[in-house]
Amino acid sequence: MRQNRAARVGDEIQKVISQLLLTEVKDPRIPMMTSVMEVRMSSDLTHATVFLSVYGSQQEKRECMEAVNRASGFIRSQIAKRIKLRVAPELHFKLDESIEKGMDLMNLIDRTIKEDQERAGNHE
Repeated sequence: MRQNRAARVGDEIQKVISQLLLTEVKDPRIPMMTSVMEVRMSSDLTHATVFLSVYGSQQEKRECMEAVNRASGFIRSQIAKRIKLRVAPELHFKLDESIEKGMDLMNLIDRTIKEDQERAGNHE
């Protein structure tokens, strides 16, 4: 577990939001393949930036972010009930596309290796 308080609180909030999105937020615009990748807390614990990874098209991602933002009041109230904090942090949701970018990069590397192997095979 991480050492500083903001990081520990962020980890706990990440667990709570993950559970809420999976079991209690019933908006059909939130796909099952939605993951809470990270929660970054401000040093005074009043703001939380929540990074979500959503598997789907750009339209599905946009709709999911709208649904999550709409449910933010409920999510914030549940965080206040489940985690003992003086102030429930204000939530800011952001789309995390690092997994897709990583997959695109891996595909590009694989394609380049394959092309290099084909070129090497043609020159022999």
